[in-house]
Amino acid sequence: MVSISLFVELLRTRPLTLFWSMAGLQLVLWTLVPLVFYTAPPGQLPLVLALGHEFQLGTDFGPPLAFWLAELAYRAFGMFGVYLLSQVSIVVTFWAVLALGRAVVGEVHAVMAALLMAGIAVFSVPTPEFGPAILAAPLWALLLYHYWRAAGSGDVRYWLAAGIDAGLLLLTTYAGLILLGLVVMFLLWSRVGRSHLETVGPWIAGLVIVIIEFPYLIWLDLGGGTNLIGLDDVVQNLRTYAWLLVALVLSHAGLAILVILARGYFFPSRSKPPEVQREPVDSGAKVFVYFFALAPILAMALFALISHRPENFMAAPLAVMSGLAVVVAAGDRIRIEHQYVIGYAWAALMILPPVLVAFAVTIQPWIFAIDLKVGRPARDIGSFFAESFQRRTGRPLEIVAGDLPTAALISLAAPSRPSLYMQSAPEYLPKVTRSEIEEKGAIVVWPTADVGGKPPAEILQAFPNLVAEVPQAFARRFQGRMPLMRLGWAMIRPRTPGAAPDVQAQPEPQQMQPIPLPPPELEPPALPPQPAPPAPPPPPPVQHQAPPPAASPPPRPRPSRPPPDRFAPQ
Repeated sequence: MVSISLFVELLRTRPLTLFWSMAGLQLVLWTLVPLVFYTAPPGQLPLVLALGHEFQLGTDFGPPLAFWLAELAYRAFGMFGVYLLSQVSIVVTFWAVLALGRAVVGEVHAVMAALLMAGIAVFSVPTPEFGPAILAAPLWALLLYHYWRAAGSGDVRYWLAAGIDAGLLLLTTYAGLILLGLVVMFLLWSRVGRSHLETVGPWIAGLVIVIIEFPYLIWLDLGGGTNLIGLDDVVQNLRTYAWLLVALVLSHAGLAILVILARGYFFPSRSKPPEVQREPVDSGAKVFVYFFALAPILAMALFALISHRPENFMAAPLAVMSGLAVVVAAGDRIRIEHQYVIGYAWAALMILPPVLVAFAVTIQPWIFAIDLKVGRPARDIGSFFAESFQRRTGRPLEIVAGDLPTAALISLAAPSRPSLYMQSAPEYLPKVTRSEIEEKGAIVVWPTADVGGKPPAEILQAFPNLVAEVPQAFARRFQGRMPLMRLGWAMIRPRTPGAAPDVQAQPEPQQMQPIPLPPPELEPPALPPQPAPPAPPPPPPVQHQAPPPAASPPPRPRPSRPPPDRFAPQ
């Protein structure tokens, strides 16, 4: 008797039901778990929101689209909106892979490719951490899907959609230049692709890209354009790229587990395995899938020549086509050896990671005492520094500086949403200036482990006259056996209205000092002539002989009329 597991039966008869079940689990679990258990945003998300709060057209972290969307979602729905936006981006990526797969390998195999994507996302994409990498993944997947449909049908609507995808991708990350260059290369490489240049479709797509990028290009031109990076930055970027390759290999561990179980490489099934068939795949489609699964990984090395920050490297877009490439390489008849085990394995890859994250946040502090960034008391930290500045200066906190991750967290959690000061920002980019810090004041923070709270050398170099306050300790919601989170800090008081800058006011107190006394060897200044005291009345006749005049004491002046200058204040 041949039995079929529920997982395989749904895959063969209701593949879309299985797909949307996976998408729903992804969206619900990874939205609720961070919202309920995280007390601070994960990874670089505080920095993303701090950059988006300024609504600048560009920073050295990349173009503005991801930062703007994160800030809009936060203003509308708080952190729930940001986490939901991140999961919507992941689900759209899954859908784009499904849509492209249906056009290449059919619906059932396309769902299998999307299911394999879940195994990759677990290890490669920190899905709650919205940013340029998360947003670039759906835009890249949609660009490939719309380009494939446009090249196959010649429909102008798909060319228009591809142009919109490419324009938004370039507004999301500078790596979009590399990815879009691969699309243009593939278009010019094939004879069929070159034939499309004789139609209006590709030119419409190019025009749409220019229209979307035009405001950003104007801003770059007015700002003097971007600066070329130095050799040291290139070397650091190449090291980051090497680690990115290692991370990509490790991120496919979930996919490898599913493939090994499905193919039965080490433990073949004892019963006859079910098969999932498809129509033969066109050779051009195979080339398309393999090219865009491998070429972006290799071409990302060129990104090391233009990126100002190693943080701009991203793995999420590079893994978009991996699942579909594995399905295409598996052949037209795919056997599922361990049909029951693979269903449980796939469910575990979907459900177990968020459960483990919740366990790590709540239970792990009592076991291993490892500090997790998502366990930082963001609200308490932001409220303390905002209230301290308000109480001492009478003004709301407008600028925060110092250690970048900590300052970004305060920029997000403080009620006044202060701006983030980054000294390392290039001169051609808008940023908070030192004159604004002197005018509005600021809070400077850094992590510390001692009770003295001495600022690090790089902070003292940026703020030489900084006077450290007593470090403040904060307790986490799930404290466990970990020490309190201790932050050193200092306050730069705002300039009072009408006062001159501190650097100009330094010589002024010397001019107000009293005139020093003359040196002791000099003669004191002569006093003005004083009138002689009136002569005493003549003495009455005496009968005895008066003493000689030399022995008589000098007459005392009358107290009713003292000389005016004798008792004058000195």
